[in-house]
Amino acid sequence: MIYAFNGYTPEIGEGTYVSETAIVIGNVKIGDRCYIGHGAILRGDYGRIEIGSETAVEEGVIIHVAPDLISRVGNQVTFGHGAIVHSEVIGDWAVIGMGAVVSIGARIGIGAIVAEGAVVKMNQIIPDKVMVAGNPARTIREIKEKDLKLWTWGKQLYVDLAEKYLRVGMQRIHN
Repeated sequence: MIYAFNGYTPEIGEGTYVSETAIVIGNVKIGDRCYIGHGAILRGDYGRIEIGSETAVEEGVIIHVAPDLISRVGNQVTFGHGAIVHSEVIGDWAVIGMGAVVSIGARIGIGAIVAEGAVVKMNQIIPDKVMVAGNPARTIREIKEKDLKLWTWGKQLYVDLAEKYLRVGMQRIHN
């Protein structure tokens, strides 16, 4: 469901799929060919959320921003199921793992991977092309070629899924 709020109407890019069970509120701009999954919540009620193209916001993700701030999400970012995000910046090609928490004002570098369940603290800065894990999140290694191969495949999977949902649609089944 897409809601105007407080004078702002969400902007949805071409070829972007937004599930009818997702909630997108207010000052939100979503790029082209994105996937906004079932049960995702994007709350642009206090601040602005900007999401780049070919980004996947998987099921159950919550993205919110503190009052009067902007959360900028790059292109080809992947948010795993159930992530909670209040970041200031998430660089292109980053991955936020399932169940991870990225707190207020955090900055995630280009191509960085935040492992499943990791907690990126308030205002924490994660460098480019590293993997972080734990609570609080700490660098455990640099990104490897195997990561690039896996996430190239995974990112395309969601671009293709968005296109398929739009092309084929879902058929509601009543009991």
